[in-house]
Amino acid sequence: MIPAMRPSLVHLLSSGAAGEGIPCPVHATVSTESDTRKLAAEIGANFRAGETVLLYGPLGAGKTTFVRGYLESLGVAEPVRSPTFNLIQVFDTVPPVMHADLYRVQSAAGIGLEDYLDTYVCLIEWPEKLGSMVEPSECWRIQISFRDGGRFISAARPGDGTPEALATPSP
Repeated sequence: MIPAMRPSLVHLLSSGAAGEGIPCPVHATVSTESDTRKLAAEIGANFRAGETVLLYGPLGAGKTTFVRGYLESLGVAEPVRSPTFNLIQVFDTVPPVMHADLYRVQSAAGIGLEDYLDTYVCLIEWPEKLGSMVEPSECWRIQISFRDGGRFISAARPGDGTPEALATPSP
C-alpha cells in the first residue's frame, strides 16, 4: 500500500541539494490525483518564466494531472485538459504558462513552440518529439511512472544533467 501524501512531500522525499529552491532530484510516490496535483504545485513554485518543463511518462501516467496541479496553484479555475488536438494551450497567469502535448505529432518543428520558450513556463508532454529544439539537461525534467497502484514521480531541475537525476530508486 502506498502511504498517503504528507504536507511538504517534496522536502520529505527529495535528496541532494542543488542551489536555490527545492533540493533535487525529487523522488516521490503518490496514491491519488489530488496528491499529484499537490506535488506539482510544490515543485512548480520553483518554475520561472523562460524555463521549460519536460514531462515524461506513459499514456495515462498523470502528465496532464501534474500540469493541472501546477496551473491550479497559479489560480487557474477552469478545467485543464490535455491539448492533444490543438497541441498548444496558453494560460494568462503569473508567470505565463504554455502547455503543449506532442503525442499526435511526429516532430515539434513548425508548430510554434519557439514563440513561447523565452517568456513562458513551457510544460511539454511527450518531449521525445522535440528533437534538438531544447537541451533536456537545461530543462526541468519530470518523470511519472506507474507504481504499486499509484504513481512514482521524479523531478530534476535545469542544470542537473547527471544520469541518476531521474533514476528510480528502489521502492
